Amino acid sequence: MARTDAPRRRRSSTSPGARVANVATNLMIVVVMAVALMLIVPALMGLQRYVITSGSMTGTYDIGSVVFSEEVPVAELEVGDVITYVPPAESGIDHLVTHRIVSIEDGEFRTQGDASAQVDPWTFQLDAATQPRAVASVPYVGYLFIALADRTTRMVVIGLPATLIALLALLELVRAVRRPEDEDETVTVTVTVPTPRDPRETRSQDADAQGSSA
Repeated sequence: MARTDAPRRRRSSTSPGARVANVATNLMIVVVMAVALMLIVPALMGLQRYVITSGSMTGTYDIGSVVFSEEVPVAELEVGDVITYVPPAESGIDHLVTHRIVSIEDGEFRTQGDASAQVDPWTFQLDAATQPRAVASVPYVGYLFIALADRTTRMVVIGLPATLIALLALLELVRAVRRPEDEDETVTVTVTVPTPRDPRETRSQDADAQGSSA
């Protein structure tokens, strides 16, 4: 019998740390791509983006919705259109408002929130040649923009996962330096192979057997 030592590769295994790092990386990629699409695609289409932060349009645009608006000539605006504008100074409101047009008389506009029982207590004129008019919306996505507007939240949301991924990658690197990679290790397997017999030796043994029986 002859023995032959045959090398056999050991299957490599992925550590739990590497699996967690892969999952975290994939999640980060998905989030970044989603945010990028929300920023880039509407801009390429010429749309403006507004985040709803109050409940005056609840039912149509809930808090946290992102409203996309297109610039249209003021002359094309009609009753029923939803526009985003800054109310006149006498209203005491100095931020953008997204409300529906309920009347247009001699260039004077009046609006109302869909969730409000009363019309807005002001009228206004639009001096610019064009005005953003709502054409589409995406619910809940605005919460992400609201959160990222805060510097501390932005650092936590973006910085924490990035730090975790870096630490896990460093841990895997240290492990790789301390021991050889599993896929490069070999295991010796002993295989027993029968040795073929010489035909002349077989014939000699057969003759001896016949002589003995005679």
